[in-house]
Amino acid sequence: MPRYIIERNFPDGLHIPVNDTGAQACLGVVDANARDGVTWVHSYVNTDKSKTFCVYDGPSPEAIRRAAGSTNLPIERITEVRVLDPYFYR
Repeated sequence: MPRYIIERNFPDGLHIPVNDTGAQACLGVVDANARDGVTWVHSYVNTDKSKTFCVYDGPSPEAIRRAAGSTNLPIERITEVRVLDPYFYR
C-alpha cells in the first residue's frame, strides 16, 4: 500500500481537546478514512498548531482526498513517500 505525507493548514490553529471529545473526534476520522481504504498512521504538528504533516497509507491520492472531504479536513499537499533510514546500508 502506498504511503503519503499529507500537509494541512489550520490558520486558526488545530484545537483537539485532550479528553473524550478529542478522542472521539480522532476515532471519527479513523472510521471515515476506513470507508475509502485509507489509514491514518500518525501526524506531526508544528509548534503554533497551524500546520500538520500526516502520515497516511492509502490506495491513491484520490482516496485520501475523498476521506478528507468526508471529515472536512483541509489538504494543502499530498506527497507519496518511501522510507529511508540511517541503517538502510548496513
